[in-house]
Amino acid sequence: MRTEVVSEPGDPARPNEDFAAVALPASGQGGAVVVLDGVTPPRGATGCLHSVPWYVARLGGALTELTVSLPDVPLPEVLSRAIARTAAAHVATCDLSHPRTPQATVVVARWGTQAVEYLVLSDSTLLVESPEGSVTAVLDDRLSRLPRSSLATDAIADATVRNKEGGFFTAAADPAVAGRAVTGTLPREEVRALAALTDGAARWVERFREGTWEDCFRLLAKEGARALVQRVRALETADTERVFLRRSKTHDDATVVVVGL
Repeated sequence: MRTEVVSEPGDPARPNEDFAAVALPASGQGGAVVVLDGVTPPRGATGCLHSVPWYVARLGGALTELTVSLPDVPLPEVLSRAIARTAAAHVATCDLSHPRTPQATVVVARWGTQAVEYLVLSDSTLLVESPEGSVTAVLDDRLSRLPRSSLATDAIADATVRNKEGGFFTAAADPAVAGRAVTGTLPREEVRALAALTDGAARWVERFREGTWEDCFRLLAKEGARALVQRVRALETADTERVFLRRSKTHDDATVVVVGL
C-alpha cells in the first residue's frame, strides 16, 4: 500500500488545526484514513477551556483507534462513540452546549478485503479513484448550498444554521450528529486509490477553479500532495484583489492524504 500525508498550517505562527492519520490493523488486512479540519472560532467566548487543536487531537485519536479496533461497527456509530468519548473528557469543565464549542469536519475511509466504507461530515472532501481511472468526489455540500445571508456574520450562522436542521453539521459534542454524515460502501474491487482533503487543500478546485476533481487527483498522482498544497499557496498569494478569496482567510490549514489500495 502506498500512502502520502501532507499537512501544512495556514499561518506558521498558529497551530495547525487539521488532523490526519493512516492506520493499518494488526491483522495486516485493510486499513483506514482519518482526516479532520478543526473549525477556527471567531474571537470571543467558546464555552470551552480547551483549544481547537486539543479537541481535534483527541477526537482524531479516538476516531482512528475505534475505526481500526471495531471493524464490524458501522462508521457513523464509530464517529458517535468517538464524539462521546471526547465530550466526556471535558464536559465537567466546559459548556459543551455553546455553539462554538470546539468542533471539526470529518472524513473517514475504511477498507478490508471485501469493501470500502466512507463517511464525510461538512466541507472536507474524499476522492475515490476506480481501477479504470475515473474519480468520484464524496461531498457533504450542505454548507455550500446555504444562502449567503445565513452566513453573513458568525452570530447569524451560529443562531440559524450551525448544527441545526436545514443548515450544516460538524462534529462537536453531540454524538447524534454522526447520523447526519454522508456515508456509503463500495466493493473493494471498484476502488484503486483514495484521497482525503481538508478545504484548505480543496481550494484548488472549489475556490480557484483550476480544474475538476479528476484533474486534482491526476495532479496528486503525478506530482504528489505537497505539489497541490504549494499550488494552492501560490494562488492564494496571487489573489491580492480578493477575487477568489473574498472574505476568506488568505491561507488556510491544508491537509492531503493519498492512499493507493
